Amino acid sequence: MSFTGGSWSDKFGLRMPPGARVAGRQGETFSLSVEIPTDNDGFLGQQCPSCRALFRLDADDYEALPDDIELWCAYCGGRGDTGDFLTEQQMDRIQSAVGDLGEQIIGNALDEIFGGIARKSRSRPRPGFGIEVTYKSTPFSPKALPGIDEEALVRVRNCIRCSLRYAVFGEHRFCPSCGPLPSSVVAFDALAAETARLDAFAALPLAVAAVLREQGVFDRLWVDTLENLVGIVEVLAGNLFKDAVPEAALKLGKKGNIFQRLDDMATLFVSEGYEDLRAAVGDLAWSRLVDVWAIRHLFTHNDGIVDAKYVAKVPHSTAQLGQRLTVTEALCRQAIADTGVLCRALSSLTDNP
Repeated sequence: MSFTGGSWSDKFGLRMPPGARVAGRQGETFSLSVEIPTDNDGFLGQQCPSCRALFRLDADDYEALPDDIELWCAYCGGRGDTGDFLTEQQMDRIQSAVGDLGEQIIGNALDEIFGGIARKSRSRPRPGFGIEVTYKSTPFSPKALPGIDEEALVRVRNCIRCSLRYAVFGEHRFCPSCGPLPSSVVAFDALAAETARLDAFAALPLAVAAVLREQGVFDRLWVDTLENLVGIVEVLAGNLFKDAVPEAALKLGKKGNIFQRLDDMATLFVSEGYEDLRAAVGDLAWSRLVDVWAIRHLFTHNDGIVDAKYVAKVPHSTAQLGQRLTVTEALCRQAIADTGVLCRALSSLTDNP
């Protein structure tokens, strides 16, 4: 198979449709070249053999990859040869060309067999025994190859390590060429997704939004946003610490979920000789983050009902014991912005791109 090809091929006495050609023959073995067209943006579809999800690669970048490269699925990280990542539509196109080739090979064999029988029957009649063989060869007309009509691109990604241009249609963790994405890239992608989710809900028609608001969907969305922000920071900080600090696992010991606790996390990095995150983020943003982390903890462990621990953590809060906190869209958007500042500060600590 090839991603380039011509039109009709008669070098081997075979007729192929535009986009397919017989590239070679050794005995009874044929090599077939089938053109796989790119989309309007010059990207080539790929489909993971494991999770079956689709992504795209820039065709020029694809051609520049080593012949023996092992590709990664952008989503699940499954690995395989380039031929393993053909999409269903690409396989249909190839199988159509293979079918045309096979039909001609069989037809030519039948022409030879029945043509020979007919000639022998006419040339050697036997007394008292009659036989007549009639065989009519039908000219072959190849079928047009199926086209490729896969989902259009929305956003093109560019790997900061290998510069591969690719496109995905969902949350992903791997570059198709060089593997796992840097932790900072994953974190900022996740922050962008949180903003996009808030934007999508804000753009809902008023009638739909009213129903969802009445059912508490918006409230759950905003609480979930805070939960996700804590998770984003926890994963990023943990990965950066483990990558940068020798014997990190030993030093973390039984500290528990230290990367969920902002001040403890900052102190931990300081103990290893890194800049104080509190200074890098700034007093005002850090104070807002501490409040958000406390609100998230309260919803996760006490359904948002104010307890003594929350009052001690956020002494300036006007909320009373037993009162249930409310989370707003404005709070979430500010929290996303402040978390972005924190993530940039974390990445800068260890010069992680």
